[in-house]
Amino acid sequence: MMAEEELELQDAAEGGKKKNKLVLFGGIGLVVVLLAGGAAWFFMGSDEPAAAANPNAPEAQTTEPEVMAQADYVGMPRPFLFNLPGVDRARLVEIKVQLMVRGEDDSILTKKHIPLIEDALLTTFSGADVQKLSTQAGKDELRQLALLNVQNTLQPITGKKVVEKVLFTGFVMQ
Repeated sequence: MMAEEELELQDAAEGGKKKNKLVLFGGIGLVVVLLAGGAAWFFMGSDEPAAAANPNAPEAQTTEPEVMAQADYVGMPRPFLFNLPGVDRARLVEIKVQLMVRGEDDSILTKKHIPLIEDALLTTFSGADVQKLSTQAGKDELRQLALLNVQNTLQPITGKKVVEKVLFTGFVMQ
């Protein structure tokens, strides 16, 4: 009978060792899974916390679906041709424009509202100054002003900023 009790004690000790090994390997496995998940979250995580931490970050870094869409370019059907009064003589200016939008939906909206966009651009261009248009900084300023006017014109109608950039693809001043 003593031998049987010794066997039972050995089996209980081995069962305890097996149980301890199972708990140990289970704990190690859990730690590995948590580390892998944390690494995946860190490397694939969104930029939203970084944007919230820096309130001075520009709007272009937001993760809206529109920003992720492919860029499309909508060309104005004809160049803008207008006269600007100069110091010694009037100047004839011709500007070819394309609009950068994001996604097919914005491209369709832009094409639908081309007459309204042309009006906003012509109003902007005709108010330009010949002296400013002689410099690159003046052209950049006119481009930014044109973008703001187009966005402000389309915002009430479409409910969003459809045009992302106004691009001058041709600029002639005589």
